[in-house]
Amino acid sequence: VKEKFWSDIQALKGKLGNGSIVVKELFENTYALQKELMNLYTYAHLRHDEDISQEDHKSAHDRISALLYKFSEATSWIEPELLALPAQKLEKLLQCPELADYKMVIEKCVRLKPHTLSAREEELLALSGKAFESSEKAFGALNNADLKFPDVKDGKGKTHKLSHGLFQAHLRSTDRVLRENAFKAFQGAFLNFENTLCELLNGKVQAHIFNAKARSYDSCLQAALFPHNIDTAVYDSLINATHRNIEQLHRFVSLRKKLMKLDAFHAYDFYAPATDDIEMKFDYDKAVDLTLEAVVPLGPSYCQVLKRGLKQERWVDIYENARKRSGAYSSGCYDSYPYILLNYQGFLNDVMTLAHEAGHSMHTYFSNQSQPYHDSHYSIFVAEVASTFNEELLFRHLLKNAKTKEERIYLLLQKLDGIRATFFRQVLFAEFEKQIHELAENGVPLTPATLKKTYRELNAKYHGPDFANDAELDIEFARVPHFYYNFYVYQYATGISAAFALVEQVLKEGPKRYLEFLSAGGSNYPVEVLRVAGVDMCTPAPVDALLHRFSVLMDELEAEL
Repeated sequence: VKEKFWSDIQALKGKLGNGSIVVKELFENTYALQKELMNLYTYAHLRHDEDISQEDHKSAHDRISALLYKFSEATSWIEPELLALPAQKLEKLLQCPELADYKMVIEKCVRLKPHTLSAREEELLALSGKAFESSEKAFGALNNADLKFPDVKDGKGKTHKLSHGLFQAHLRSTDRVLRENAFKAFQGAFLNFENTLCELLNGKVQAHIFNAKARSYDSCLQAALFPHNIDTAVYDSLINATHRNIEQLHRFVSLRKKLMKLDAFHAYDFYAPATDDIEMKFDYDKAVDLTLEAVVPLGPSYCQVLKRGLKQERWVDIYENARKRSGAYSSGCYDSYPYILLNYQGFLNDVMTLAHEAGHSMHTYFSNQSQPYHDSHYSIFVAEVASTFNEELLFRHLLKNAKTKEERIYLLLQKLDGIRATFFRQVLFAEFEKQIHELAENGVPLTPATLKKTYRELNAKYHGPDFANDAELDIEFARVPHFYYNFYVYQYATGISAAFALVEQVLKEGPKRYLEFLSAGGSNYPVEVLRVAGVDMCTPAPVDALLHRFSVLMDELEAEL
């Protein structure tokens, strides 16, 4: 990393009142350094996630992470110094032609003035950042590397391996004994470490509380949402709308129980085939082709780039390996391809995951192509729109081309399962996250008993009278990495709601407004970016429309049976 960037940034400390030329120079140097650091971080974290036990990868990841903390500390004086300027000077900077490219950066800074501390206090908060990441890093090490899972037996006594990736495969088995054994063994592995896992989660919650109090926010929720100009009412409205429509999820649980001819419906039954229908499996090349066919409504500019990325430029790390990071994500930086990590198993859900992550990657591609570096990073609130948008297109493509009644039933069930997982399950997570933060804010210790009781009650409320609320499910929260991401999961639910509305719009009007949405990056606040695209998330309309669609899809399924 060029040392000149560091020294040039520090040389401007105390000089921001000298005018727009100095401020512009500061922004140019700061973002140039940040961009270079993110190049290094992207390489290090992608190599680390290939095999998280490799010492050289871990060392490189730790070194660049330390540099990012150094960057945070070295630049922590900028916002306080800007905000210490007289109001007239700040207004002049906002109107200055030389700083037109940085107007949104300055606006966001000014908006955060009530929650920005003195330069010394900001430096101290920046110094604390590394310590406050310890809980998340320890969880990652335990979850991805140290946790061991026992072998499990199926209904015929055959032994099967168990891992993060294989757990999902076993839950999709038609062998209920295997599903139950895999579920109990997998959850049991986390239950064995419940005290450690609950302390780690509590550590992250306490870090959020510290940040909220230090910055004079009313709550952890407000502290997480305010920087993105999202009112806490959006979060509460999502939960309230779900409560108003919770009978739809109860109906779905009852429908699945009936289709599967079960006396009791358990959590390990959600992912299994609900009827004696086909099992759709896809090799990876077929998954790529289906994804590319599905996104045709987005036009050639979208399709050509995605085809090149998936077929020529090797954006994707495809299959599960020992000690590879679990799950799936899209990553990358301004100067790199938008890389995708998968643990591909060949199920329809894996095809959906490819389409989902490709949506993220194409969002990143269009934002990076259209915006300068400092305005390219889009909010998580809109990130999940682009990903679930692609899933909806893929579902419609598959349903339209279904050749048999059995395929249609299978796809309808998969879509209903998808809405349950992406909307209802994430709202349950979001409500759990809100409740545990409120408990901690009110001085209630987050013991294993308290956390498990809170999670158990939500599962009962959401899934209804036909759901067997197994004790093993109570610890499920402890294996969800997103609870370390600071009120992240609700955005899956708002994302699928907005995505459904935008798919309807694209199919009626064409892709122009949607591609403009993808290209907007962080050039405006997320709620405004969506409003310009045609979806107002400050109203309950998008959520109500999605839940109406959930009901209609159940009607369609019942008509096919």
